[in-house]
Amino acid sequence: RCQQPNRTRLRVSRAASLCGQPEAVHSKRWLHRQIDHGQLSRYSIDMALLDDIQRKIATREYEFSKHAMDQTIIRGISVAELEEAISSQSEVIEDYPEDKYGPSCLILGLSMCGRPLHIQCSYPSRPLIKIVTVYEPDPELWIDLRIRKID
Repeated sequence: RCQQPNRTRLRVSRAASLCGQPEAVHSKRWLHRQIDHGQLSRYSIDMALLDDIQRKIATREYEFSKHAMDQTIIRGISVAELEEAISSQSEVIEDYPEDKYGPSCLILGLSMCGRPLHIQCSYPSRPLIKIVTVYEPDPELWIDLRIRKID
């Protein structure tokens, strides 16, 4: 069985890497101070968005688009894997606030056994989060599974 990650450590480590500081000097207090001063505004927005999405996924306040349902069947991605990927080691890697079907974002998450998944879902402002699509990212198309490669 896979081990659960330490979410606090992941958040602080990400903040440390964003600011180019050694991880050892960072703490929750430091992180909150940086957010208060506007130095991590994109990071704090993404974390708030992700926290709201995770809460709704945990309470099963979501639905699948027809496309997402088809893709989970074709790609062999279970509902449990999708929930694990969003609720554990996950981060918002792309934001689509002007998407024609409504604001959405792309989340990179890992299932309990380390399978990487990209999940595009609506913002949590909807009563039910809409899972738009889900897939295992192709390493040939992504840098570190987070940044799209440009032709």
